[in-house]
Amino acid sequence: MGPLLYYALPALGSYVMLSIFFLRRPRLLYTPWTPAYRVRLGAHRGGSGERLEHTMEAMENSMTQRADLLELDCQLTRDGVVVVSHDENLSRQSGLNRDVSSLDFEDLPLYKEELEIYFSPGHFTHGSDRRMVSLEDMFQRFPRTPMSLEVKEENEELIHKIASLVRRFDRNEISIWASEKSSVMKKCKAANAEMPRSFTVSRGLWLLLLYYLGLLPFTPIPEKFFFCFLPTIINRLIMRKSLIRHLEDRGVQVIFWCLNEESDFEVAFSLGATGVMTDYPTALRRYLDNHRRAAWAS
Repeated sequence: MGPLLYYALPALGSYVMLSIFFLRRPRLLYTPWTPAYRVRLGAHRGGSGERLEHTMEAMENSMTQRADLLELDCQLTRDGVVVVSHDENLSRQSGLNRDVSSLDFEDLPLYKEELEIYFSPGHFTHGSDRRMVSLEDMFQRFPRTPMSLEVKEENEELIHKIASLVRRFDRNEISIWASEKSSVMKKCKAANAEMPRSFTVSRGLWLLLLYYLGLLPFTPIPEKFFFCFLPTIINRLIMRKSLIRHLEDRGVQVIFWCLNEESDFEVAFSLGATGVMTDYPTALRRYLDNHRRAAWAS
């Protein structure tokens, strides 16, 4: 064995042992963030499998199922109202080929009478409430309900209006910045740094790389929520219980989305996820309650 290997192998072995040790005991290096709430049941687009997405009726329905989190997408109207809408263009939702930003809030169209559920293709949802609502109305109706607020594009006016509404309604702790794009999240943080943030796509990939390189235990994590896409076969290979446990021990809640089948609920919670984001809050509530009763019985 050459001189390099003579020194390198013990050093590598020590590094691996330290990495594993602190992966399992991160509290020796960090004081974990204590969340104001834990998310077991998150309602995707307000629970879009049971009522029309993002409507007040959908939110009300999800709250009857004791949802811990309402997941919302935000757009900005021409007259500067933050509206809860997944799409900027209204064709899919209403049949009107106009952007939200080209209309005043009062001129926004009604939702279609039925909408296909994106993560349950071939299934449609209906509802008696077809009106689009403002974020301010949501805050007024559900003042203490945690909400994830997703911003899709670098619209600084939208970001600053969201930040201002969150401050005005004293919701810093229970409103989460969410975006797939790191450039957007940077602007969100600048607008209101007191709101907890979720991982962007690139930050999530970076997290996984650090984990597999053994560097994660030695790396600060500013995010408080890891919204992880479906535990498909790929994610079942990538996501490990030890990773999720490490994040939990550091105060990061791991929430799988968007899961609509009981078999997927089972996979997510067996991996150690904090919670699940679903289009079907009633189904997830039934699953959680049944498993709680089973745990009590045993």
